[in-house]
Amino acid sequence: MKKFNNKTGDSSKKSWGDNKEPGKRTSYSKKKDSTDKTPVEKSEYKGRGRNQKPIFGKVEEKDKKKKTFKKPFSPIKTGKGKDEAQPIYNLKTIQKTAQTDSDEIRLNKFIANAGICSRRDADKLIEKGEISVNGKVVKEMGYKVLRKDRVEYKGKSIRPEKPVYILLNKPKDFITTTDDPFERKTVMHLVENACEERLFPVGRLDRNTTGLLLFTNDGELSAKLTHPSYEIKKIYQVTLDKPIAKNDVDTILEGVTLEDGLTEVDDLQVLSKDRMILGIEIHSGKNRIVRRIFAHFGYDVNALDRVTFAGLSKKDIPRGKYRFLEEKEVINLKFINKRKSKKRPI
Repeated sequence: MKKFNNKTGDSSKKSWGDNKEPGKRTSYSKKKDSTDKTPVEKSEYKGRGRNQKPIFGKVEEKDKKKKTFKKPFSPIKTGKGKDEAQPIYNLKTIQKTAQTDSDEIRLNKFIANAGICSRRDADKLIEKGEISVNGKVVKEMGYKVLRKDRVEYKGKSIRPEKPVYILLNKPKDFITTTDDPFERKTVMHLVENACEERLFPVGRLDRNTTGLLLFTNDGELSAKLTHPSYEIKKIYQVTLDKPIAKNDVDTILEGVTLEDGLTEVDDLQVLSKDRMILGIEIHSGKNRIVRRIFAHFGYDVNALDRVTFAGLSKKDIPRGKYRFLEEKEVINLKFINKRKSKKRPI
């Protein structure tokens, strides 16, 4: 608008007006200089405001060199000063109830679970005729195999990867994603040297949220732990910007109605004398739910730490360290059942 107003001003004051040939009209397109265009400013995500709505701002000039992460974090050391060894789980007793050799599985998923490549790339291998099942080349998309079938790639038999379960005490400034196009620090950098199998995080923690984060290659267990019907318990330690009022504690315990519906809080305890540090137990998996609950009552969350997830504790796991789950812990996770619907009093 500013440029347009300048061009509609007094032409007698413009130097280019004196050079026009008589009888000729200069078109607007000739007046306009393409070099005068101001570049469109790019914006980037800056965080969230007090109302938990996203804030965008001007992109800051940064060094575009990709940062390298050479073992920035490590597993917990054993008593002899050695890294904790990757365990082998004997889950046959519980796998009989979940999977049997007679269960069919899509061939591309079988290949992906073996750690060869992604499902999409597995389809390309199948299409090229590089996969054989029980000695016969298979090129059919959507082909299903039994778990006991012999699947070969490049003349070698492949099997789904052995299951891996890792518990990390996540530090701040790492985003929960398997890949980031902006080359920011991700949680995958923290466990990249843990094992050869391909891992993915179960659920997510915000960039500035710390605490327990589970990694696995067990898709079935991951789906269970993130499905709302299982109501997986999570406990957070919350540090607020100001003391919380007693009536707000009572109101939160009764249930909070946010823009995406009612959110039930299982427990809320004040942990410090100044009433700024709290413990909250919740089973909801909604995005940024803890921060949004307190923002609804006018509080900013200065620090958020997940101390319990699905019965797992971060005890003896320092910040930035991880450990492999014990077999008993895996079995407990496998046997988590759906929560029965609660009958509310009429």
